[in-house]
Amino acid sequence: MTLLEIDALHVNIGAKEILKGINLDVDAGETHVLLGPNASGKTTLIMTLVGYPLYKITKGSIRFNGTEINKKPINERAKLGISVAFQTPPEIRGVKMRDIIRLSAGLEPWNPFKEPKETFATPLLSNIGLDPDVFRDRDVNVGFSGGEKKRSEIAQVFAMKPKLMILDEPDSGVDIDSLKRIGTAVSKYAKENNCAVIVVTHYRHILPYIKPDVAHLMCGGIIVVTGDPYEIFSKIEEKGYCAYVDVCPPAVKALLEKTGDQR
Repeated sequence: MTLLEIDALHVNIGAKEILKGINLDVDAGETHVLLGPNASGKTTLIMTLVGYPLYKITKGSIRFNGTEINKKPINERAKLGISVAFQTPPEIRGVKMRDIIRLSAGLEPWNPFKEPKETFATPLLSNIGLDPDVFRDRDVNVGFSGGEKKRSEIAQVFAMKPKLMILDEPDSGVDIDSLKRIGTAVSKYAKENNCAVIVVTHYRHILPYIKPDVAHLMCGGIIVVTGDPYEIFSKIEEKGYCAYVDVCPPAVKALLEKTGDQR
């Protein structure tokens, strides 16, 4: 079943066009890896999918679970089942980890008079490798290491019970233990819940843990290569982005012209 359908998507930030005709289908239960050099459009695609208002769709469509979501705000997209873990999770003083996880699930903050022991956030923290006795009552991400911040973000995503998880560089700034824990937990959740996953990364290290089905290489605001993740990574590591199938401008411009897009 096709969960996410992106058709000829063009997106502007202000007067500048960033995405120039993205086509992408993601089935329920699939894991896709999104690659590309800096300024290739990866972040713009993520922010457009979640509905950040700065990113304006000028052409094309996004359908999620059969519904066009081009004009839906962030909160409605989240209710449909789209969630994102950002590259740099923020610190939130005065909000406890247990409560942000509960709020992510639509629950009220923990009230010891109603629930003597917190039972919702606690297992989610354990699942992602954060000791509940240490992290449950701490302010969100305050004083956390890079890996701990990424794990706390994943716990919040799991609490939302998404149909589509979008992970923006979950492997940046983390050690190998956190990388393994995050990748394994994401793969397990996706399999058990038939959840689709899009992972943005620059490195192959997370691949054995998330077990991706396909990779897409972006450059110049379009997807220029789709194929086996390990083969694509091997060629990028050998040649670099630009030399690999000559993806950089002016080759991108030539590809746009070839496909009939003169914008």
